[in-house]
Amino acid sequence: MLKHVVPGKLNDFFLPLSNRPEKGVYFCRIAGYTPAIEEFIKQYYDCARRTGVIIDGRIPNPDTNNLSYFSEMMGAEFRLDLPFLQAKLQKWLPRMSDGARDTVVSAIFSTLQDMLRHGKNENMLRNAYIKYMCWLYYKFERIVNQLGGESLPKILYDGSISNYELQLLVVLSRAGCDIVLLERAGDSPYLQLDPRSEYASLYQEPGMTPFPQQFDLKWVQSELAKQANRQRLYGAPPAVRNCTNAWMKKPEIKEILTDPKARGTDPGLFYNGFILQRGVEDKLLFSNDIFSFYKQLKSQQRRVCLLSGGIPAPTPEEISSIRRQNYTNMDQLAAGLVPNIQYPANPDLQRCMVKAFIDLLYEESKASGGMISRLTNKAVYLLVWLRRYQKELFSNWKMPETAVWILFGKCATANEALFARFLARLPVDVLVLLPDLNENCPLQDPSLLELRFEASLPMERFPAEPSQMRVSTAAYQAERELDTLMYQDSGLYRNQQYGSAETVTLQTMYEEIELLWDQELKYRPSFAVTGQTVTVPVLLEKICGVKDGQMNPYWASIKKLITPDTTVIRSVPWLSSLDPNPIKPFATQFLKNGRLQKAAIKNHKAYPYGILRPEMQEHLLDKLQLLLDQRTIAGTYQNGTEYTVIATALNLNKDLLRQIQKFDFTKKNPKLIIINTTEKILSLEDSILVAYLNLVGFDILFFVPTGYQCIEKYLPAGYVNEHTLGDYVYDLSVPDFHSVQESGRGSIRRLFGRS
Repeated sequence: MLKHVVPGKLNDFFLPLSNRPEKGVYFCRIAGYTPAIEEFIKQYYDCARRTGVIIDGRIPNPDTNNLSYFSEMMGAEFRLDLPFLQAKLQKWLPRMSDGARDTVVSAIFSTLQDMLRHGKNENMLRNAYIKYMCWLYYKFERIVNQLGGESLPKILYDGSISNYELQLLVVLSRAGCDIVLLERAGDSPYLQLDPRSEYASLYQEPGMTPFPQQFDLKWVQSELAKQANRQRLYGAPPAVRNCTNAWMKKPEIKEILTDPKARGTDPGLFYNGFILQRGVEDKLLFSNDIFSFYKQLKSQQRRVCLLSGGIPAPTPEEISSIRRQNYTNMDQLAAGLVPNIQYPANPDLQRCMVKAFIDLLYEESKASGGMISRLTNKAVYLLVWLRRYQKELFSNWKMPETAVWILFGKCATANEALFARFLARLPVDVLVLLPDLNENCPLQDPSLLELRFEASLPMERFPAEPSQMRVSTAAYQAERELDTLMYQDSGLYRNQQYGSAETVTLQTMYEEIELLWDQELKYRPSFAVTGQTVTVPVLLEKICGVKDGQMNPYWASIKKLITPDTTVIRSVPWLSSLDPNPIKPFATQFLKNGRLQKAAIKNHKAYPYGILRPEMQEHLLDKLQLLLDQRTIAGTYQNGTEYTVIATALNLNKDLLRQIQKFDFTKKNPKLIIINTTEKILSLEDSILVAYLNLVGFDILFFVPTGYQCIEKYLPAGYVNEHTLGDYVYDLSVPDFHSVQESGRGSIRRLFGRS
């Protein structure tokens, strides 16, 4: 009989007998879950399916027919001695080899003797003998003929084992079978039968948890079927695979400078690195250190692909070049998209790409709940970026070379993180460097080495050339740190501290307008700063009528509101469809599938906002997209009005642009006063201007002494807060406000009923 030994690790189960650290059989029970255990169970299940026995639940007891046949063939005699058992087993299982029979007989005899020593009577021994013989014939006949070889048969038992079953498994273990008991309900039922764990050893490893609810042998079988199907998608397996980070001597990015040939000696492995560094170790030295690191990579003749500020999004042309169809499941999706991966210069590298692509898609399928449309979008991004960068990374590649892919400054999207994970499965050293700790990054992966330093250093671009280096002095860094302390969550703000804003229109009482009009935004209700985005509270009011019909106080009150940041429109319509507009002929090129083509707009010769601050350009384009998405203007996405919206919003006059250029989201905002004393109404272009400037952050007041519905044609009902001041007055002419006198109750206070 073979000796029962404890495996050093689970994979020892798959070693031939002579190659095991200690010659013997393994009989283990597993009562907890880890991902590694899941993979082992899958592999062991597949092995038991091919060369062993799988027991899901209980071994069926011999039925009446089984017992009758046994009695007819073997008779009712029973003796506890080796010659008797030898003769009976030879007759019962004649195809068993002599060596295997001797082993099984010795194991049965030893087990029955154990039962005798534990006080079992002869009748109980007879019943056990009959049950063993029937089970060997009907359940285990296929493996008893394999006993005695180098490859040990495998038995996988899933369930709460009974006493007789345990005794038989002990027989088979002693005879030369490896056995795994899968205890999904815990170890307590087994310990009731074997309190001292004499027969089966309990396998344990760090991090074990209870088995997931769905984990059973049927689930394992379905997962293996999926893996087999995935293997068909892979085609021929790659000859090499990745060894990521395990070769490093120290956890630092300088390890990437190690010559790939010196990282390891296994010809079936390529040795690469996958590192995410957040923050910097030393603010003063980081720029110089990272430039020196880059120079050393180039001096080693390594292929280096460097991206600063994130990965540029796929262009429409790149996306359209990916061949794809509509898919209903993951297998169709993977099979349909894999042909887009082509690298004929090195078929084995192409196989690595295919395997990495398919593996990641199936991982993402689990994480996203299997939404095929979303997975298709992710897959297209991967394929576009692979095509874009594969020549730079893999030109004339051969083992054991590894290129270097550096993403600097931003890795903000899930697609960027997914592409970094994809490259990390190929012969590429992947470095994601985020010196600014305020940058969010969704990158996570089991093989990722994450380095974190406490110092934060905002840097927009990697210093790949000496002219790009910005080396800070200690005094400058001290000033920046003081600046952070002063302006972080303190209610104090630097000039132009924030580049992103969302507007909220205040619903005010009439009497509040004067108080809020010339007030800094940070003092207004609903002002807030969340992360790097400011919530800007703005006014959008229509004032109808004239208090007591008194015109001098009325005009004086309007003059009071005309600040240096105020644009006054004295009559409507102000804009017309006949006005020159250099953007209008090209507006149809700037919108596709409801999305502004920002890159096309910025690169167009007619684009007028290139002189503005970059963050303000982004702000203006974001608000234009929002205006289109909200469909505020009547006719948007119905009769081509969306193109008029684009043309109007991208053709603001010089005075408005100057107000916008100096607009600081935490200070006073630009103003727009529109006075309409006639029966005319706002044009479509006027309405677009009002809605757009409201989103940009302007305060807007309409003075309509007639009370007419002059602004409602193209704007939604209730879009503008309306107040009725007094009597309606008609046929007025707007005066020259320089000549309007402000005195006594002719001031704005009189307009608002104050003295």
